[in-house]
Amino acid sequence: MIFQDKYEHWLMRYFHLVFFVLISLGANTMDKPIAIVLHGGAGWFANLSDDQQSAIKDKMKEAMDAGYSILASGGASSDAVIASITILEDSPLFNAGKGSVFTSEATQEMDASIMRGDDHAAGAVASVSVVKNPIKLAKHIMENTPHVMFAGEGAEALAKSGGLEIVDPDYFYSQEKFEALQRAQSKQHLKEDKLGTVGAVALDKFGNITAGTSTGGMTNKLPGRVGDSPIIGAGTWADNESCGVSATGHGEFFIRYNVSKEICDRVKYLGKSIRDASDQLISELKAIEADGGVIVLNKKGEAAMSFNTPAMARAYKGPDQELVEIYR
Repeated sequence: MIFQDKYEHWLMRYFHLVFFVLISLGANTMDKPIAIVLHGGAGWFANLSDDQQSAIKDKMKEAMDAGYSILASGGASSDAVIASITILEDSPLFNAGKGSVFTSEATQEMDASIMRGDDHAAGAVASVSVVKNPIKLAKHIMENTPHVMFAGEGAEALAKSGGLEIVDPDYFYSQEKFEALQRAQSKQHLKEDKLGTVGAVALDKFGNITAGTSTGGMTNKLPGRVGDSPIIGAGTWADNESCGVSATGHGEFFIRYNVSKEICDRVKYLGKSIRDASDQLISELKAIEADGGVIVLNKKGEAAMSFNTPAMARAYKGPDQELVEIYR
């Protein structure tokens, strides 16, 4: 009897301890912030009508809400990023997926990347022409292969074997962007009036940051050219201890200066705020005539959206704030 009483006493204490731990873990998880920030490209956006502005803002909000709803239901930041970017890739309003611009040979070549901040796992894809959603292929690479980047035919073969949606190249055709190619070729320059690369950075309730970026590249670019969007550290970076970044702009410069990782390094090692670090670096790029912008998110759910062009389509949603903007 005495043994049974002691046994029941210690069993009860054990259950109380387990209950306390579970409650504590649940409380800690619930207390953690969630947030998502998106961009739809930094550029000039000089001739946008009111209807065009409304359409871009509506699509940005749709993508933002889709990602945030995943976070709010306890989902992973990587899933939120995929959901948001997929919506933007499926829209002709941006330079990614369906809206991708033309190369000098009137074809599309798309790039994308994704990175997790907890273990620095990453996936990237470059120069694909028949993958409907390059960002999904980047995630497939991250989760199902020992590699980081695939390009061209090898990437497309991986997409097919992985069951990702493959489309005819005509799916990406846009008369508006074909005419933009013709204008660019008549002027013999590569710079476009609008830079519509898309990206998202999300923070989930587990404290994990994920960043992703997707693009159709540059109007009139030479076939095979790859910009910063699929380059880990240049167009995309995520680290739970500092921040996550997705970049948009003149990719060659973002590659040379390793922009996304550089911002997080200044936060991590120099103690700068994400706003100061991103503003400083984007200003340095402006000094060398490199256009572009970044979205940044830290582990507190705070966001920075820095750009040196007249506009950057951007959106942010956290527990107590929401915004969708294009111009300054």
